Amino acid sequence: MKGRIGKYLCAGAMVLAAAGGCSAAGDAGSDVLAKTPPMGWNSWNKFACNVSESLIRETADAMVSTGMADAGYAYIVVDDCWQVSRGGDGTIVPDPERFPSGMKALADYVHSRGLKFGIYSDAGTKTCQGRPGSKGFEEQDARQYAAWGVDYLKYDWCNTEGMDTREAYATMSRALRDAGRPIVFSICEWGGTRPWEWAPGIGHLWRTTGDIQDCWDCSQPWGGMGLIHILDLQADLYPYAGPGRWNDPDMLEVGNGGMTEAEYRTHFSFWCLLAAPLMAGNDLRAMTPETKAILTNREVIAVDQDPLGVQGRRVSDGGAVEVWMKPLSGAARAVILSNRGSVAAPVTVSWDQIGLAPDVPAKVRNLWTGEEAGMFRGRYTARVAPHDVVMVRIE
Repeated sequence: MKGRIGKYLCAGAMVLAAAGGCSAAGDAGSDVLAKTPPMGWNSWNKFACNVSESLIRETADAMVSTGMADAGYAYIVVDDCWQVSRGGDGTIVPDPERFPSGMKALADYVHSRGLKFGIYSDAGTKTCQGRPGSKGFEEQDARQYAAWGVDYLKYDWCNTEGMDTREAYATMSRALRDAGRPIVFSICEWGGTRPWEWAPGIGHLWRTTGDIQDCWDCSQPWGGMGLIHILDLQADLYPYAGPGRWNDPDMLEVGNGGMTEAEYRTHFSFWCLLAAPLMAGNDLRAMTPETKAILTNREVIAVDQDPLGVQGRRVSDGGAVEVWMKPLSGAARAVILSNRGSVAAPVTVSWDQIGLAPDVPAKVRNLWTGEEAGMFRGRYTARVAPHDVVMVRIE
């Protein structure tokens, strides 16, 4: 796997020849940023265009007061609709009614809570909601973001007719580095040009699919898709992920009301096993105890944040029941026993599926209940409820 990742780092770096070749281009993926998948919150899934200074301040407060920050969530990201125009000198202008104090003051407030501040733009002439995009203003925007204190940029792909994805994202990547402030760069072109093959060294994470929908298995004519569809699209992408370069199956829908508690538990479990960025998308100010328990489960989050940085993969596909595995540091394995079916079913993981000697006993711990299941030799079986998972650590 290491050889393949190195290959794609250099392949992506060729786009940045002007920045000095492979080693220079690798700065985006090899520096101190995003050594583990970024964790935070993004406004879009719950609030769409209804963003404001008060919402962001209250969300930052809630991230601290609810224990989300203590669990590892750090970024507060304002998605589309914060910007309204450009000034006469080309400077991007925030909405003065919704953000009366300006973005620098807002970033300062987020930083005062011990958090990091993120913002949104688009590689095209306009954003997906018709606000000013960054095409032709990349260097100016990057300098402005740095001056405001931005720590994270989500960069979308609307209104980009005739543009080349690699060139466009490489242009903004260079601009961000030249701006002189460490900024995590989130590429959001929905997987259309296989960014996992060219984006390492340009961005720190890249979307791999269309937009997630708050449902178990649904789709939208414009490309939105439910949890199961997105999950299946991730199954073969594990060779391309690693520290500083993450496949991004989109933001979390946990707590937004479209799925059951079991389905949200499945959603969060798989995002952690996939070493995916964990960007909460719910209203942190009004979480139910069940939502909070899912989003702040330390043992499950530890799987996502494991320093080995390996993305999990499917090791057994039995139709309705599946087994997925993620190697962890210290020779342990995280395993998901999954049931997509409509009735409860037993699901078994065998040691040979996850690279353990079949005759050696291993300790199994349930990460959702926090209970030790015991010592097992050769295999472990659990009864899994419909649309639910049993997630265990085996070592």
